[in-house]
Amino acid sequence: MTNKTFIISEIGINHNGDIQIAKNLIDMAVRCGSDAVKFQKRDVETVYTKEELDKLRESPWGTTQRQQKEGLEFNESDYDEINKYCNKKNIIWFASAWDKKSLDFLDKYNLKYNKIASAMITNYDFLNAAAQKNKYTFISTGMSNYENIDEAIKIFKKHNCEFELMHSVSTYPCPEEKLNLHLINKMQSKYGCKVGYSGHEASVSPSVVAIASGATSLERHITLDRSMYGSDQSASLEEAGLRELIAIVRKIPKILGNEEKKLFDCEIEVAKKLRYWEK
Repeated sequence: MTNKTFIISEIGINHNGDIQIAKNLIDMAVRCGSDAVKFQKRDVETVYTKEELDKLRESPWGTTQRQQKEGLEFNESDYDEINKYCNKKNIIWFASAWDKKSLDFLDKYNLKYNKIASAMITNYDFLNAAAQKNKYTFISTGMSNYENIDEAIKIFKKHNCEFELMHSVSTYPCPEEKLNLHLINKMQSKYGCKVGYSGHEASVSPSVVAIASGATSLERHITLDRSMYGSDQSASLEEAGLRELIAIVRKIPKILGNEEKKLFDCEIEVAKKLRYWEK
């Protein structure tokens, strides 16, 4: 990792099971200057009970939860295509696995990073399995308390696996008054580690504040159109928003500068005009 903010465009399941939509989202992330794209990988039979999968749910794929969940999942040939396409476009890709089977499946692609979704931070068996992969791991902290985070960190330290926390509030979209961005600095101080930000708000400005506050990475969901089918679409950025966000984030280090108080040459010329009593 470098000092530059690492920007992750979260495709997640916003591809709606369509490989062409996934490619379009990868293209969008590349055009806007993202460092990586991220997907979500689940083994439906492992993650959900039969009772849950048999429940009724209307979706483009049918009338049950099973049909909806399976419709959103890519298979191995799809991920082969994603891997090939991201290599062609020269952008990093990785995924947040939601079960051990999916975690092992991703090994095929020799990915540089792992991601622990907020939903998985209390699944300590899964965390142990992930930490044993010894890949740099982003750990989202939504839906958790300090005790949960303490235990997750203990597991990753036990396996000597490098990690980065990501402050997150797991509502979609998240009201801005609930974002609590002060926790970025608080967790950096408390845990002595890097802390990024995984945002689910509908706007751009909170992510800018997060980076200006010291967040070391930024993850935002992206979409081709926020009106598309899907639970994450409304908390995602379309291309114009992503482009604006990344442009601002890349300028932040220059804007913040350093702690040196310096009289610039351009100020001296102004001083000659305004401090007439010094002439």
